[in-house]
Amino acid sequence: MDRLTGKVAIVTGAGRGIGRSIAEVFAEEGATVIATGRASSDSTFPEGVEYHRLDVATEEGWSRVVADVIARHGHIDVLVNNAGIIAYETLHELTLDDWNAVVATNQTGTWLGMREVIPHMIAQGGGSIVNTSSIWGTAAVSGAHAYHATKGAVRNMSKSAAITYAKENVRVNSLHPGFIETPLTDAQAPEINEYVVSMTPMGRAGKPREIAHGVVFLASDESSFMTGSELVIDGGYLAQ
Repeated sequence: MDRLTGKVAIVTGAGRGIGRSIAEVFAEEGATVIATGRASSDSTFPEGVEYHRLDVATEEGWSRVVADVIARHGHIDVLVNNAGIIAYETLHELTLDDWNAVVATNQTGTWLGMREVIPHMIAQGGGSIVNTSSIWGTAAVSGAHAYHATKGAVRNMSKSAAITYAKENVRVNSLHPGFIETPLTDAQAPEINEYVVSMTPMGRAGKPREIAHGVVFLASDESSFMTGSELVIDGGYLAQ
């Protein structure tokens, strides 16, 4: 249980679901974890996890959080850009406001996080960035157009960053979960959930901790020769 001992990690969208599990499992593996979310505070995290309020779509939010982490801990070894939202409207029904909201969180937030953290990783000699995409960054279903667009963007942004900073020992990989039991999927129409599970070869939904354990590998030195790659944890969905 010490695969991340000595590492300082920022995890966005950590208030619930996959992000919360990543923060908790990172702490179990010895990391100092800075969990972020939009809520003003969260006292429910275990020892080893600090909570910071952060709207990932804002430059000032990222500047504040990263400056605080550097001042108090001296380095940032891992960034997990996990925060994300979804809109279900089809392309011709989606409003510009809803489009902009999804892009701001899923795509711009990921870019801002990398932009703020990468200079510190370069200065310290390296680091690992994990950007949460989705199976919907590669495949698609009817509707959720903005979500598909942004998760596809995260996939390719990660590859570009990986190539750009490979010689600086800053590794960037994307994470592609399948259907996972989270508050986000709980809020979806039951028929959507039932359809995706029925199309998953393993015949069930995944658990957030199953994703978190994969992220530990990407964050740890065990994946030191891995960058620009996609870690798919989807019960076989994309293998079809």
